Order: sequence, then structure tokens, then C-alpha cells
Amino acid sequence: MELVTPDLGLAVWTTLAFLILLVLLRKFAWGPILGAVKDREESIEKALSAAEEAKKEMAALHASNEALLKEAREERDKLLAEARDTKDQIVAEAKTSAKAEAEKIMKQANEAIELEKKAALTEIKNQVAVLSLEIAEKVVKEQLSSDDKQKALVDKLIDEVKLN
Repeated sequence: MELVTPDLGLAVWTTLAFLILLVLLRKFAWGPILGAVKDREESIEKALSAAEEAKKEMAALHASNEALLKEAREERDKLLAEARDTKDQIVAEAKTSAKAEAEKIMKQANEAIELEKKAALTEIKNQVAVLSLEIAEKVVKEQLSSDDKQKALVDKLIDEVKLN
């Protein structure tokens, strides 16, 4: 059994070696390991906070993009409404202009008709005057000795005028 139970000196030296090893490990190994773990933990926390910040920024950008899209849609609708109004105004102006032009043409045509009418009346008056002169000339040429001859001549001339 001696092999199984250790000696007191061996136990002290083993404990002393263990404690020295423990102090050395604490000073040279655990410090850097714990520092590295702590640095790693801080970098993970920074990465998580950066990710959270990026998530917030993405949400803000998304909201900003939605606002810009809404504004762009409103602007588009406004421009389309203005274009429709402009089109309606141009069509109305074109109709008004066409109506005014048509009235002007009608007025000119009526004036031309009136001038033609006056010219035709003047022509008829001239022809009546010429016919009257011809009738008077024929009456004068004929020697009117009696009332019967005058009446017969007038009836004859009236019949000739009706024939023309």
C-alpha cells in the first residue's frame, strides 16, 4: 500500500509546484486569455451595436425612401393634373379661336353676299332705266296722234317687257 499512499514531502512539493504553476498561469496565461476574451466580448458587443445602428439606419432610410416615393407620386399626380388642365385650356382656346374664325368667315361671306345683292340690284336698276329709256324712245318716235294709238302702243310695250 505504500505505493498508493503518497509521501508527505511529495504532497507538499506537488502542492507547491501546483501553486507556482497556478501563479504563473494566472500572471502569464489567464490575464492575456481573459483580456482576449474581454476584447472579443467588446468587439462582439460593438458589432451587435453597429448592427443595431445599421438596422435603425436602414429603417430610417426605408422611411425616407417611402416619404420620397410618396412625394414623387404626389408630384407626378400634380404634374399630370397640370398637364390635363393645360390640355383642357388649349382645347378651349382652340375652340374659341375656331368659333371666332368661323364667325369672321361668316361675317365676310354675309358682307360679300350683301355686296353681290347690291350689285345685282344696281344692275337691275340700270337695266330698268335702259328699258325705260328704250320705251320712251319708241314712244317718242311714234307719232302719237290719238289716244287709241297711245294705249295700243303702251299695251304692246308691256307685252314685250313681260316676254323678256
